[in-house]
Amino acid sequence: MAKNITKVIKLQIEAGKATPAPPVGTVLGPAGINLQEFCTRYNDATRDQMGNVIPVVINIYEDRTFDFVLKTPPASVLLKKAANLGKASAKGANQVVATITKDDLRKIAEIKLPDLNAYTIEEAMNIVEGTARNMGIAIKGVNDAELAEQAAEAQKAAEEYAKMEADLEQMEADAKSMAEETPEVEVSEQSQATEESEEKTEE
Repeated sequence: MAKNITKVIKLQIEAGKATPAPPVGTVLGPAGINLQEFCTRYNDATRDQMGNVIPVVINIYEDRTFDFVLKTPPASVLLKKAANLGKASAKGANQVVATITKDDLRKIAEIKLPDLNAYTIEEAMNIVEGTARNMGIAIKGVNDAELAEQAAEAQKAAEEYAKMEADLEQMEADAKSMAEETPEVEVSEQSQATEESEEKTEE
């Protein structure tokens, strides 16, 4: 008779490095399973993928036993690794922050294929390409026209920014010059008014 699953927990853990400490212990502790046993089994199963983050789906049964299924690393993690990128673009597809080759894209698609809603490598590549685009990662040989267009836009934006900075500096210089001249006139007029007032008082 099949055991009843009481809980399904999904985690993303660095391959070969699961420990009972947080965040693993924090999430799995309340489920009542043997944390050390899970960590040992996970690390043994992922040791050949060290350096990658491997998602895992853990099925916990009513008698507190468990089993788990390993998934492929997140596409975003694989893309950042291929692009040697620490952080994705804050502006998404509107800002290209890195590029990868079409071969890189194919390798990532091959890794991700089992977990994607795709039947061919080409379909998987299209899905991964969409993820890359949203992260600001372009693919050489695929997005070349887009890269050229964005490079031109970036150059134009840089020139406009430089002009704006120059105009601003000129305005600040003019304002400073006016500020330095104005107080002398005010002090002079104030001094003259004070002298006239004192003369009237003496009379």
